Amino acid sequence: MTLSRINTGLSLLGAAFILYIGISYLITPETIATGFGLPAWPEGEASAFMNLKGVRDTASGVLILALLATRQRHALGIALLVMSLVPIGDMLTVLHWDGSTATALGVHGLTAAWVALTGGLLLREQRVQRADSAVHRPTVAVA
Repeated sequence: MTLSRINTGLSLLGAAFILYIGISYLITPETIATGFGLPAWPEGEASAFMNLKGVRDTASGVLILALLATRQRHALGIALLVMSLVPIGDMLTVLHWDGSTATALGVHGLTAAWVALTGGLLLREQRVQRADSAVHRPTVAVA
């Protein structure tokens, strides 16, 4: 299996995961919010913040799919490295507000690692492809 196929698979799994999370926050936030790791959730009008998380996560998943569809793999690698800051921020928020340490590290921390690893592999894929094309570039004889 090539690095390109592995990276595509990791990217598609990540997109599917974050789209599921985002859409769940938009449709049924009360059922998914408990898995975030915070000890309490906003109530009443303040619960609109869960919709914001849904929009953020859904947009992240769509961005991954759009960059894959347009074959912008280098841009996807950079975007994923930047996007890994989101679950890091989530992890730090859960820890700061005395939420579940297991969820902070096991969900948000591992998600950050997954996203950063995938981004790094995508950038490595580009370097490997450039090196391969340089090695296999035909030489032209000058007369």
